[in-house]
Amino acid sequence: MKYTVRPTSDVTGFGGTRQASQFTTTWSDAVTLLERELDMLKATDIVLELDVRERDIRMDGQVRANTRAASGRARLAFDSRHGALVYATDRFVRQPGSRFRMMEDWQHNVYAMAKALEALRLVDRYGVTSGQQYTGFKAIGGGSAIATGPAPMTDDEALQVLIAIVGEDADWADDAELHRKARAAAHPDRRGGDQSAWDQVELAGRALGVAR
Repeated sequence: MKYTVRPTSDVTGFGGTRQASQFTTTWSDAVTLLERELDMLKATDIVLELDVRERDIRMDGQVRANTRAASGRARLAFDSRHGALVYATDRFVRQPGSRFRMMEDWQHNVYAMAKALEALRLVDRYGVTSGQQYTGFKAIGGGSAIATGPAPMTDDEALQVLIAIVGEDADWADDAELHRKARAAAHPDRRGGDQSAWDQVELAGRALGVAR
């Protein structure tokens, strides 16, 4: 994946509630996931904005070794087959401890964005949305790994989100039961602290009128 690092251009989309990161993956695995999701989107002109100085960036557009970002802010911008997309978050903060293999807060936030992109792709698993789920996700705001004020899901889109989480072979009596099953399957405690699937389930539940 070829991308260019730039200093944070502005603070739009940052400053929400912080959360202790529970991500235990390596930065290498985080990059692998991000590469896969960006490749699925046919991403080009990829720019990663971090809270660093110009002098912290090498001539090839990568961060210099041993650079410490001033904060965990991370913004990812790129062109895609759905048009220009921008995602930003500073929600996750690394906690001291040997089990955290990503040493910078911004790495945890980049991983959160990669997981969010993965969750959005799952919405289109059954070919219902045709990429429409990206409308309204032009910017991830409020320090969250999920966009603030996304375009509302249709009932069909919401059902496909829940089915993708639960599994298409699962049985359920109604939308409320499907939502309960999806919440159980997507709970962050069952996914190493990853909340992206949980957030998608809650958005789907609200669209179906079975969640607040």
